[in-house]
Amino acid sequence: MSASIWLKQKTSKVYKSIAFIPFLVVLFFLLLSVSMIYLDYSDTGKDLKAATNWIRLKDPSTARTIVSVIAAGLISLTVFSFSMVMVVLNQAASQLSNRVLDKLVGNRFHQFIIGFYIGDIIYALLLLTSIRDVESGIYVPALSTYLLILLSVFAIFLFVLFLHFITQTIKYTTIIRRIYKQTLVSMKESCFLETEPDIAPAQQGHPVYSDRAGVFETFDRQQMAKLARKNNCVITFRYPTGHFVLENVPIADVYCLKETVTKELESHILSNISLVDEPSVDIYFYSGFRQLSEIAIKALSPGINDPGTAAESLRALFALLAYRYKHFPDNNIRDKHGTVRVVTKEMSFDEIFQRYIVPVWDYGKDDRNIRNQMIDLLLQLQYIGKSATTQKFLAQIQRKPFREDEYPA
Repeated sequence: MSASIWLKQKTSKVYKSIAFIPFLVVLFFLLLSVSMIYLDYSDTGKDLKAATNWIRLKDPSTARTIVSVIAAGLISLTVFSFSMVMVVLNQAASQLSNRVLDKLVGNRFHQFIIGFYIGDIIYALLLLTSIRDVESGIYVPALSTYLLILLSVFAIFLFVLFLHFITQTIKYTTIIRRIYKQTLVSMKESCFLETEPDIAPAQQGHPVYSDRAGVFETFDRQQMAKLARKNNCVITFRYPTGHFVLENVPIADVYCLKETVTKELESHILSNISLVDEPSVDIYFYSGFRQLSEIAIKALSPGINDPGTAAESLRALFALLAYRYKHFPDNNIRDKHGTVRVVTKEMSFDEIFQRYIVPVWDYGKDDRNIRNQMIDLLLQLQYIGKSATTQKFLAQIQRKPFREDEYPA
């Protein structure tokens, strides 16, 4: 694996981690606590406390009690907040799909609140260690203590917001809409052509075999184009992104006009290909289609029996299909001279429909609600564009004969 892909994967993993935002917030509180304690014991802090009588706090026992109570209360809030998040994750995994957990774990608002609680606790503990009696007198960090009180009051309001936010997050509609929006953003980045591109004719080339098993997530487009130009060849991928590839099977073909394909070239090609266990929806939009399809299928299972959630997933899937029908990904990657160097494999509109819509129908065809929803969405899709696959599928659902001359592609 190339250094750029490895760095991109590690950076994405750290950025999407549940500990990323809390770490930054805790780091801020750590610096804040050190700065405030330093200010309290500095001449500027002493002058400030001397000029304002209302922020004086001379009794160290009272200060310790205040800080201890706040720290204990914040620990309880943190534990309760973690418990609520775990309940939401468990419910989403059991009734929707475990693939949607990253949508909940990666919620920045949840991470900020948890980081705020932990940072406030660290602030209180460090402040507690600075309250001491010395021979020259009693040192009480009054400024830091009053700031802790204000932060704790803000934490209580954050907890109220957290309760409201968690009740909204647990709604299946909210999760489905979040997946839909992320998938649509990814589609707009990939499918930016308004006319279907000309696909370069397939040429018999030298097969490059995968060196490990995994999901074909992405490849370094820039490096792959440079590599093809340097060796005066064309690299054609056999599978679309999101496709699971076994070890020692052809993943790409290399067609060189003059030079032969060496082992070194094969090694360079494989090093720029990313095969992972679980791809991200941010990298390829097919993952969003799969998640929505799995949510609908699981909602239609006898154990869940929730056709309303399945219908909501179907609406999101058809909304994405409507966009895909009018926009196309560019299969050709060119070098700076405009020569096609890399040809990717993309799923067509009909292939997406067959892979992610038809399985939902297989599970829900006996449900009247799903049947009516499917017919309604298919009829609406005809106003955007007609496909032989969707027309034939609609005729099958409505149980009427399908004629090729009646519904041209």
